[in-house]
Amino acid sequence: MAINLANLEAVSKVYGTRALLDGVSLGVSEGDRIGVVGRNGDGKTTLIRLLARVEEPDSGRATHAGGLRLGVLTQHDSLDPAATVRHEVIGDLADHEWAGDARIRDILTGLFGGLGLPGFPQGLDTVIGPLSGGERRRIALAKLLIAEQDLIVLDEPTNHLDVEGITWLAGHLRARRSALVVVTHDRWFLDQVATRMWDVQRGAVHEYEGGYSDYVFARAERERIAAAEESKRQNLMRKELAWLRRGAPARTSKPRFRIEAANELIADVPPPRDSAELMKFANSRLGKTVFDLEDVTIQVGARKLVEHLTWQLGPGDRIGLVGVNGSGKTSLLRAMSQAADSGGERQPAAGRVTVGRTVRLGYLSQEVAELAADWRVLEAVERVRQRVDLGKGREMTASQLCERFGFGKEKQWTPVGDLSGGERRRLQLLRLLMDEPNVLFLDEPTNDLDIETLAQLEDLLDGWPGSLVVISHDRYFVERTTDRVYALLGDARLRMLPRGIDEYLERRAAMAEDAAPAAPKPAAEPRQRPAGVPGSKDARAAKKELQRIERRLDRISEGESRLHAEIAANATDFERVAKWDAELRELAAERDELETRWLELAETG
Repeated sequence: MAINLANLEAVSKVYGTRALLDGVSLGVSEGDRIGVVGRNGDGKTTLIRLLARVEEPDSGRATHAGGLRLGVLTQHDSLDPAATVRHEVIGDLADHEWAGDARIRDILTGLFGGLGLPGFPQGLDTVIGPLSGGERRRIALAKLLIAEQDLIVLDEPTNHLDVEGITWLAGHLRARRSALVVVTHDRWFLDQVATRMWDVQRGAVHEYEGGYSDYVFARAERERIAAAEESKRQNLMRKELAWLRRGAPARTSKPRFRIEAANELIADVPPPRDSAELMKFANSRLGKTVFDLEDVTIQVGARKLVEHLTWQLGPGDRIGLVGVNGSGKTSLLRAMSQAADSGGERQPAAGRVTVGRTVRLGYLSQEVAELAADWRVLEAVERVRQRVDLGKGREMTASQLCERFGFGKEKQWTPVGDLSGGERRRLQLLRLLMDEPNVLFLDEPTNDLDIETLAQLEDLLDGWPGSLVVISHDRYFVERTTDRVYALLGDARLRMLPRGIDEYLERRAAMAEDAAPAAPKPAAEPRQRPAGVPGSKDARAAKKELQRIERRLDRISEGESRLHAEIAANATDFERVAKWDAELRELAAERDELETRWLELAETG
């Protein structure tokens, strides 16, 4: 029988006039891995702080098992700014002791990319004080994971981690015997680690069995049965369930409820996006040219982040851009944005960025734009525009869009200065969308957003007719909102990844293996280099063929988009539609052959 580790008994907590938690009772036992979700401000962090006894409830009580070894990662670390990373993470262990411990080596490599802490000025001997918030957070997480724990409580542990770091952390937590309670907006991560879910809503906590996919189904079913007046929320959850059951390429957790019930629930839910219809609108709003990059080189100081890049962002393209931190993702978007803002006058270090004449760019950067603290939320949005056209005859007022993004009627009159970081991020997104752009650059849009707001944003983008580039470490968001994934792997080249983020992780793992120092081998007679080994003629030929295939796949995608738009625009001209349909089938067959050949070359190269 599993031992109970921590309990909340009839716990209540009030801030001001608002009850965040009202008579909540729940517990954590050995082996539990619990994901905590809910809107920003509904009490997720308060719940886990009470559970960890970091703060006291107003009524009720929190109890722990005797001798409980508890590790807590809060959103504000308690690291000594005068200490070194070595002192905080490794403690008094001698180098040969910690370096001989496979678990410590795995944690340092997984969180920092190597035992020498590449990216830190003096490696393990770097003083903590001057480091960024993200660097300090990784240090705090490493310190926690190296210790032995019975229960680990984590508040947004994936913040400041890249795709590889998040993937490593999920695998590490699954392999640990410690119980886990984690607050996160990263839905892929929840599906990987959680076996139960707590949903914090209106002072109560609803419990669900399974990971995020299971929670989506169970909550949609519960709301369908219990509350007809929640139709808007229910429809959104059903739409996300349809995505989980039909479309997401990286689902690893299957709902453990009856498959028949899930299929019945989503039987009348259309696909998330009508690609042909959106392409038609995108062409009418943007024309043929959006962004054309020709032989572009982008550098910061003496370092070349992107070199000799020839690439095209076309009307209606939905691109996910991934890569290691510092590889140039943000710099690439910034160079394109500067060319657009200056009418083509500001160009990168080499090459040229051509911007379509009809492009109206909306760029959500990682920095939250400062607004006047005394503005009300609704006022800040209405200063951009009173109403917004969402395409396909859909129009929303500023107030309606505010409600879609979690700013209810009362909240719309809150001064900007009183908003939390997540709420300011939502307001920044709102103002961006109210400006009616036809091209969107979103740089880490999921930062500080709760899961419900992310779902609302995804729903809005499903029907948004324009071109979209997303930089994000949230692989669920990337897979949900984009159609193709490109990567910057740190070698100044942009690559298309037909298999998406899974392929990115495989490539990064292969690069890490190639970079690892090889064990010394006895001297041997020189042999002829086998075909396919890097550096051989066959390998160079394969590399060229890969590049040729990637360029052709790009052109095929553009051709398919153009044909879909033509068919949508001339649906009643059956002769021309039949001709275009035949061309589409030919392109699809060619694409299948090229992707198969691409995969063969990638595996042997």
